[in-house]
Amino acid sequence: MTKADSLQKLPKHIAVVMDGNGRWAKKRHLPRSMGHKAGTKAVRKLIENVVALQIPVLTLFAFGTENWQRPTDEVEDLMDLFFTHLEKEVALFQEHNIQVRIIGDLTLFSETLRDCILRTQSLTATHTGLVLVIAASYSGRWDITQAAQQLAQDVQEGLLTTKQIDAAKFSTKLCLPDLPDADLFIRTSGERRISNFMLWQLAYTELYFTDILWPDFDKKELDAALEFFNSRQRRFGKV
Repeated sequence: MTKADSLQKLPKHIAVVMDGNGRWAKKRHLPRSMGHKAGTKAVRKLIENVVALQIPVLTLFAFGTENWQRPTDEVEDLMDLFFTHLEKEVALFQEHNIQVRIIGDLTLFSETLRDCILRTQSLTATHTGLVLVIAASYSGRWDITQAAQQLAQDVQEGLLTTKQIDAAKFSTKLCLPDLPDADLFIRTSGERRISNFMLWQLAYTELYFTDILWPDFDKKELDAALEFFNSRQRRFGKV
């Protein structure tokens, strides 16, 4: 029996900032692209472990809107890696009944990558196992802004009034309105910040930070994060 098997409670939704690929590569005197490739192996391990634990939702922060400001060569490498990884992992998604959703400003991607995203989502849309959310060209501020724009459009068209807008109504316009908010947030590499990720949805999320660089994140590290979550008393503002 693993440590996770002995826990009394597991999160329904884990959100992960996969940080440290570049530093992992630098420590080994390798180009940053090799760190990103190593990171994809950690992604596969995490998905398999989460599936085994029957956790319903996993969200991975793959590429933020601010990441477009990185050097052109690195961005191109990341886009190529994103494309090939989606294509390569279709068999994994099919085998484990995984439904894939990609959230973010997809208009900034190439037509080829957008087609790949739509194809992957279509192929897995009816799957009933893990919902794997990949946040790409995403930021929490972008998500809130686009929700506000949708609500403003509804008001302009007379579909609702400003007085009808509350937190519940606002949530329906955000990405992932049908999924539970994240219970557990994990960030690797020693950074202690959210970095513009799911700002609305992390309101009452338990935040777990580890010094482990993302390519080294494994079952042992996931168990440690789950033990941390299991130790928390979640009051949601109540006594």
